[in-house]
Amino acid sequence: MDQLRSLRYFLVVAEELHFGRAAERLGIAQPPLSQRIKRLEAELGAMLFKRGRRVTLTEAGEVLRAEARDLLARWDRMTALVGRAGRGELDGLRAGVPPDLPGRLLAAILTKFADECPAVRLDLQELTTAEQARLLADRSLDAGLLQLPVDVVGLELGPVVDTPLGVVLPRDSPLARRAGLALADLAGEGLVHAPRAAAPGSYDALLRTCWDHGFRPAAIRHARNPEFVLGLVLAGHGVAFEPAARKEPRVVWRPIEGEVLRTRMAFAWPATSPHPQAATLARIAATVLGDDGISRLVPPPQEPRPWDVFYERS
Repeated sequence: MDQLRSLRYFLVVAEELHFGRAAERLGIAQPPLSQRIKRLEAELGAMLFKRGRRVTLTEAGEVLRAEARDLLARWDRMTALVGRAGRGELDGLRAGVPPDLPGRLLAAILTKFADECPAVRLDLQELTTAEQARLLADRSLDAGLLQLPVDVVGLELGPVVDTPLGVVLPRDSPLARRAGLALADLAGEGLVHAPRAAAPGSYDALLRTCWDHGFRPAAIRHARNPEFVLGLVLAGHGVAFEPAARKEPRVVWRPIEGEVLRTRMAFAWPATSPHPQAATLARIAATVLGDDGISRLVPPPQEPRPWDVFYERS
């Protein structure tokens, strides 16, 4: 425990690069702080700070700063889990799902998870990808269903569900007479889509694919609620991209030639000290989401990397 306290003190000094300010933050006198850092240096056999007119980190100090942050985060996670277990709260799994996830799929995930893990309470929250990524980083969520691409540093990914998108347009549109459409056929149309803030990576990748294939939307209207999307499409404000046809007689859904526009989703969870059933939830969700006759499952990468490849180009 004393070593952990020394590491916490070290991190404060590394942030302040001033022993006086660090001691003030920690609520202790400067001499004991300096002595503790010297003992830590002696135990590690390396100088951590260059002391002079200015305090700076040595190369060994830079290494320890990165490692100490990870070690202390894992320790804090472990103590939190132990505390939750002691209070009988470890049976809960906090997970996020996008607000537009269809109800039938949500129900199927909940039912299958309850069958496999009857002792675990699944606490689902409606959250955008950006909100989930932030809460996963804060350890306020145990798992989240993310729209890719997204920064997955520090996260593990489950199986990825790859789904081609089609276009939704009013039934009286001249384009509705065709059995299929190329993206270039939509030239001059507006686009109705979720705000960029909800999932910046997938938003940018979708627009980039549209531009690469000849569709530069005349205007972009943002909508979160599926019914609001429908209303804007019916009012002629633009087309929308969705993975499957709506049960709505006033609009039609047409596939996009070459399936060049796709969406990919996967459950993610913290790589360190994860909830024991996070991977199980990811597997169940992938099975449910991928069982629609048009989607396919893609294995997650072995290590974090950019996800630009998730939108295919011809």
